[in-house]
Amino acid sequence: MSRWLEETGGGRGASYDAVFHELAASGVDVHGEAAHVAALVPPGARVLDAGCGTGRVAVELARRGYDVVGVDDDASMLEVARRSSAVRWHEADLSVLELGERFDLVVAAGNVVVFLAEGTEQEVLRRLAAHLRPGGLLVSGWRTDRMGASAYDRLAAAAGLEPVDRWSTWDRDPWRDDADWCVRVHRRPGAA
Repeated sequence: MSRWLEETGGGRGASYDAVFHELAASGVDVHGEAAHVAALVPPGARVLDAGCGTGRVAVELARRGYDVVGVDDDASMLEVARRSSAVRWHEADLSVLELGERFDLVVAAGNVVVFLAEGTEQEVLRRLAAHLRPGGLLVSGWRTDRMGASAYDRLAAAAGLEPVDRWSTWDRDPWRDDADWCVRVHRRPGAA
């Protein structure tokens, strides 16, 4: 069972979604992750939102013209996400994910890597890398108090991914060793 399901009980979909609706209503830009992805691949690209939650990132990417698939293991989150028909949704554990599809970019936003089931991190990165076409990008964002950037980089290297860039926010603020957030981009080797 993922740390997310252990910590939340798997019933926070509606309340989680409400928080972001309230932030957006107050004028906060809640689409930094989608904007970051849009800076990396053009509209029309195939994107897998791994750990998609209520679909905030996936739905925004679809609105911007991307071909998006969302995957999460929390049924309450997917219940909210499925209100949008612009995205294909799958309920699945990322450590055993096999969609039989390849993507231009996989995004794991919102602390996905630190909420995985303990001990599955390496297998999850391996599975996400396997869903990338050659030259495809894996973009992850997480709080560094739960996993350091170098620990994540070791997992990505073991999954056969090459480092591309690293920021301290989704807004592309430069990386600092004392940053409390990390956004990391890796590439699957091979021709694009």
